[in-house]
Amino acid sequence: MTAALDEARSHPKSCSDLFVSFTVLALQGFGGVLAVAQRELVERKRWMTNEEFVEEWAVAQIMPGPNIINLCIMIGGRHFGLRGALAALAGMLLAPLLILLLIALVYARYASHPGVVGALRGMGAVAAGLIVAVGLKLFPALKKNALGMGTCVAFGALCFLAVAILRWPLAYVLLGLGAVACSLTYRKLKA
Repeated sequence: MTAALDEARSHPKSCSDLFVSFTVLALQGFGGVLAVAQRELVERKRWMTNEEFVEEWAVAQIMPGPNIINLCIMIGGRHFGLRGALAALAGMLLAPLLILLLIALVYARYASHPGVVGALRGMGAVAAGLIVAVGLKLFPALKKNALGMGTCVAFGALCFLAVAILRWPLAYVLLGLGAVACSLTYRKLKA
């Protein structure tokens, strides 16, 4: 089973491969790259499984900074150390930075145009739909979580309730629910 998993799995070939892969990923991910990252890293590149992606994404979310940046640094560092982390980071940032500077120049001139305002509202709805779609796609990976599907769903519902309904600060919710979830997981894994 392990040999078959290793054969099905791929790895970045070089720091250049990391740079190009994360540049391509960054250029596809307008409005958020979660959906694109999962498709590229799990389905297309096969650098990780769905379960590994969920675990790595969870770690990336609790670290300071943008989630995808944290994820690309972790992946690059795992395969090529500091050089790999820097190559992946450069791939994630270089092309989008240049595009963003160009867009900022254009936006400064046309920000109040009704077509631009409508397009931005439409892009927000599409981005929200992509996030929901990826969440549904990754949902089955929770079956292998140490806490079990029901507990994970309960934590997700509590987090939604605290942030979206009660409007508690995300940092406090992550610290509170995260501490409880980590302690429960530690107890389960230790037993």
